[in-house]
Amino acid sequence: MKISEQCVVSLSWTLKDTLGEVLDESDDPVEFLLGGGDLLAKIEEGLMGHEAGDKIDLHLEPEHAFGDFDDQLLFLEPLSHFPAELDIGMAFEGLPEGCNPDAPRDLVYFVSEIYPEHVVLDANHPLAGIALRLQLRVHQVREATEEEIGRGTLGTGFFNVQTGSPPDATLH
Repeated sequence: MKISEQCVVSLSWTLKDTLGEVLDESDDPVEFLLGGGDLLAKIEEGLMGHEAGDKIDLHLEPEHAFGDFDDQLLFLEPLSHFPAELDIGMAFEGLPEGCNPDAPRDLVYFVSEIYPEHVVLDANHPLAGIALRLQLRVHQVREATEEEIGRGTLGTGFFNVQTGSPPDATLH
């Protein structure tokens, strides 16, 4: 079966930056729903027409991946508003009470720097502003069930960043 809209594809991958540094890797296949919210549009586009056994190399510019880095999404907040066990890379959904009232409340913020009195929070995706090279291997392709199509996802979005993940967590 060839990959088309509304199918489920099982993939493994290696994700690198343009300098060749491995950013994420999965040897074990993971299933994704095409035509839903699981994959970036450029990845779906690159998969179309392929079938099990195919290997695909993609280059994603920031605008087709996680966007450009936006310095307006950096916030300097008082350290006293955060837990004592604070580490670089920790994620928070929204900002704690008492932080910048103008900061969007519906974003995930990552601790990027810790100073004696302040914390720098960054709401950019960790891969924002980075061009990516993605090597995919297609393991299986199958028709999506009505239930999967109705949900719009298999629950494993490509490069979703989960709140509370340790700083060295993979991006899938």
